[in-house]
Amino acid sequence: MRKKQKFPYLVGSKWTAQQQTWGWRHFQVINRKNEGKWVFAEMVAACDPNVRFWINATSLKDRTQWQGGWKSLQEQKETFTPDS
Repeated sequence: MRKKQKFPYLVGSKWTAQQQTWGWRHFQVINRKNEGKWVFAEMVAACDPNVRFWINATSLKDRTQWQGGWKSLQEQKETFTPDS
């Protein structure tokens, strides 16, 4: 029996950083890499395809750092509470 893949919908997903990251907030996952038990996502800035970096996919679950989808600053303020 095949093992269930972690983060099956990672590639193509869109994310908003809570703080500017390399000058941008909106990113899309363009690639994934499995390294043992770890899964990494290659992120690219929506407005600058030259801004790319790899991140541990587990960190995308941290709502103090990332929100799923592309959010405006107003939407970020409305949906983010430090206690959640």
